[in-house]
Amino acid sequence: MISAKNLVISKMTPRDLDEVLAIERQSYPTPWSRHAFTSELTANVYAHYFTARLDGKLVGYFGMWVFFDEAHITNIAVHPDFRRQGIGEQMMRFAFKKARELGATKMTLEVRLSNHGAQALYRKLGFQDRGIRKGYYSDTNEDAIIMWKDDLGPDSPQEDKVKWML
Repeated sequence: MISAKNLVISKMTPRDLDEVLAIERQSYPTPWSRHAFTSELTANVYAHYFTARLDGKLVGYFGMWVFFDEAHITNIAVHPDFRRQGIGEQMMRFAFKKARELGATKMTLEVRLSNHGAQALYRKLGFQDRGIRKGYYSDTNEDAIIMWKDDLGPDSPQEDKVKWML
């Protein structure tokens, strides 16, 4: 497991895109284009994208849209050499925190029916299956499981939220 103090998660910038696209191509049969990421970073006011670096090396990234009280994970990937080391979980916990800061109280995502590893992680983090999107993934016509986490409540009390109790 990689320690949270060794993983640096920060806002994605256009300068990160070469490294992001390399991981994207290794992670998905139909990767997003540079244009898609650029559009998310520069034109979508609801979009929030982040990278995870270990010793300066980009090892993962994720994106989400936040609107009203909902957050939607648009994509998440970890470099194949760094999978199963807790990076995805740390990025998701960071996403919960950021989504809460932006006013979200719940989160949703879609995951491939065949991606049992990701499903297990999401369930561990409190997501529940809520439905199926038939043929959601156009590259394989694979179905997606729609998952929701209904409460992004704080993982632990946050000082600014409990001062009134003092």
